[in-house]
Amino acid sequence: MLTIYRRHLGSCPHRNEGRDYRRCKCPIWIQGTLGGEPIRKALDLTSWEAASELVHQWDARGSITGRVIPVPEAIERYMADARARKLTPASLAKMTLLLEKQLLPWADAEKLRYVSQLDVERLRAFRETWADGAVSASKKLERLRAFLRFANESGWIEGNPAKLIRPPKVTLKPTLPYSAEEMARILKACDEYPRKNSLGYDNRARIKAFVLLLRYSGLRLQDAVTLEKARLARGTLFLYTQKTGTPVYVPLPPFVAEAVTAIRSGSDEHFFWSGVGHPRSCMSVWDRSLRVVFKLADVERGHAHRFRDTFAVSLLEQGVPIEDVSILLGHSTVAVTNRHYAPWVRSRQERLEERVKRTWAEVPAAPPRRASKRRTAAY
Repeated sequence: MLTIYRRHLGSCPHRNEGRDYRRCKCPIWIQGTLGGEPIRKALDLTSWEAASELVHQWDARGSITGRVIPVPEAIERYMADARARKLTPASLAKMTLLLEKQLLPWADAEKLRYVSQLDVERLRAFRETWADGAVSASKKLERLRAFLRFANESGWIEGNPAKLIRPPKVTLKPTLPYSAEEMARILKACDEYPRKNSLGYDNRARIKAFVLLLRYSGLRLQDAVTLEKARLARGTLFLYTQKTGTPVYVPLPPFVAEAVTAIRSGSDEHFFWSGVGHPRSCMSVWDRSLRVVFKLADVERGHAHRFRDTFAVSLLEQGVPIEDVSILLGHSTVAVTNRHYAPWVRSRQERLEERVKRTWAEVPAAPPRRASKRRTAAY
């Protein structure tokens, strides 16, 4: 524990008031122990409040070396660095949700002023406040680790306490593409969709074109909603995927390209979006429209992402290498594609089946059964 005291000068008229006197301008010293080491030194300060704040920071850090950073300042600096790295708006929004809207209010409620106070036990208590599922909690923990890694690299904390927190167990659900029969019902349901909306658009043609685009392009929902007209030329899509920014060329069947270009477009620049407002608002509208289609088609667990799964699985079943499928899907690495689509790789499945069949020849034949010797009764 560190103790603050005045070391009065010889000319100070209050030198007889004692070491705890606060109103003079004599230098302030500290004395005591911190981290098991004895300390006695001048602070080069004359303000009692400033000295108290400095010692409080040292106590929180457990050391008098380095600078102690308040939690709000640490978050502000981390977010500024993230913006300077040109991260996507979606990534910045997720960081803002975790750090500014969850971690900061929680730290205030727990009276945690400095980032150095975020030790393992307190971070575990913070995680207990999350109401997310296993996958979302796992992603959120990765973002928390990145924030504290930044704090460690900046010299504000020692190590990364979030690395000691074990992630939740994530059980990935198997990829479930639409069957040919389900796709037929979905396309039929598009023809049964309510014909007109308040703007006079032909809803049936628009929803069918949107479904065909999702199925035969493998685009994510946001990429499909914000697809620019300039990206479709001579039946081929050229685009940068929303998550990775990877340039991808995807040829479309002629009937799909014709269906997309024939609709009344949302604006001069986009097929399915007016270009006004946030893309997520338009995504919500199209997601609700797809739910109506799935209900009309009587397709259980219908979801826009399953069109992407159908696109990928159809390629893999035709023997397309998973490395090529990864490029078409815009994945950052082949490992991501493997994690979701490995069971559908045709060459791999054929290789496994062949190896299993080879083991059949290695099984020794069963020895012939010997005829049992039975004693016959003498007559």
